[in-house]
Amino acid sequence: MSAYMERLSRVFSDNRMQLVATALVASAATAGVMWGTRRSRRRRRARDLKRDTLDSLVFDSDYDTLSDSGSGNNEAVDKHTPVSLTPNEESLFQEQLARHYAFFGQEGMARLRDSFVIVVGAGGVGSWAAMMLLRSGVQRIRIIDFDQVTLSSLNRHVAATRGTVGISKVEALKRSFLEIVPHAKVEACVALFSAATAPGLLSGEPDYVLDCIDNMDTKLELLNYCRNNDLQVISAMGAGMKSDPSRVQIADIGDTFEDPMSRAVRRRLKAQGIQSGIKVVYSSEKPGKVQLLSLSESQKEDPGDFSVLPDFRVRIVPVLGTMPAMFGIAMGTHVLTELAGFPTEPLAVKGRHALYARLQRDLGNREYAVSAENGGPQLHMSTDDCGYMLEEIWRGKSAISGATDRLALTRWRRSLPMSTSNCVCMTKAEADKHDSLDCAPEEYYSPDIVKFIERRLEEEKHLSAMR
Repeated sequence: MSAYMERLSRVFSDNRMQLVATALVASAATAGVMWGTRRSRRRRRARDLKRDTLDSLVFDSDYDTLSDSGSGNNEAVDKHTPVSLTPNEESLFQEQLARHYAFFGQEGMARLRDSFVIVVGAGGVGSWAAMMLLRSGVQRIRIIDFDQVTLSSLNRHVAATRGTVGISKVEALKRSFLEIVPHAKVEACVALFSAATAPGLLSGEPDYVLDCIDNMDTKLELLNYCRNNDLQVISAMGAGMKSDPSRVQIADIGDTFEDPMSRAVRRRLKAQGIQSGIKVVYSSEKPGKVQLLSLSESQKEDPGDFSVLPDFRVRIVPVLGTMPAMFGIAMGTHVLTELAGFPTEPLAVKGRHALYARLQRDLGNREYAVSAENGGPQLHMSTDDCGYMLEEIWRGKSAISGATDRLALTRWRRSLPMSTSNCVCMTKAEADKHDSLDCAPEEYYSPDIVKFIERRLEEEKHLSAMR
């Protein structure tokens, strides 16, 4: 060991070796300073770019919208913006919408054509939703998004072409829209939605707001604003990393399951006192088949420097282009039927075979308690029959309270035989109380509840003839 140290001492006592060592240390120090300087400059440039971007997207609270419209013609649109058509254009437009007139009728189409809709987020979901609203007769639309069309947009954005790469998504949509409905009033807002910009961006008495935002904080700000200001809203959850079209559903946010984004939104809304009352489009497909793309080594050091804007996602989400389209078309369909006065009742499907079997067992137990004077136990309903009654007739809800948890099936009128035309859905507690009644339903329940149940059972008689 001492011999090794002696040789090392002789080496470093040599003037030439000292110069080499000094040069190496100086080079390393210089490299470190240069690397640190470049890193600092890069971070400063990223911050400056984001600040400039945000400054450019500042939205005047008096509602002077921003636009990059090449035509320079981007008039503000609201519920009362006049839409004028020549007789010839009116004739063409009615022919264009002939199938929808046949579906909704004159009155329903008049409602659609008189409506004003705002779509916030013009990406894969929002672009398809807005496009189908326009194609279906909505003539006043405001589209809001701060982003531009990129090459990667071409797999999912309804109006993206190589020719529109680099322009704003809302302008690309507006150009496409006016080729389909030249007289449409389309306001393309290049703006970043936030709680501060909400009063201006959502002004104009919209009949419906479509939330197609993929940033969690911004989405919650929009939903809260709509809820607090009595604006009709439907929200899109995550379409990324999903591939099963049969799992796409429309449900109340309180009835969603399996989807991580829905869960996060539900929990944060609940913390703010909102547990239900917001319709969402989501997928019940179990996550995990694909993952977010990994960050590069340089991105791992300061991931925030690589986000589009502060607090926005950095990692890339794998997206099958058809899924955002399905989400958007589902949203558009729901909004169309609501606007036209042709409402549907979205069914919260939860892969419920086990539930149907449990309902049948519970119904069997209730039937065994039926007295002989009421015909005694009668259970001729299969598991499929129980599922049919729960989903198709009672829409997965209690006929009494509208609850969706701890449900049971039982006879509506105890004196009549058990059948699909005498079967009602309630919570277990409600069913227990109902089974113990010693009077007719009309003597216990309100007229509205009785009328509702009788109407649904009449509907069942009609449907059962087609089963």
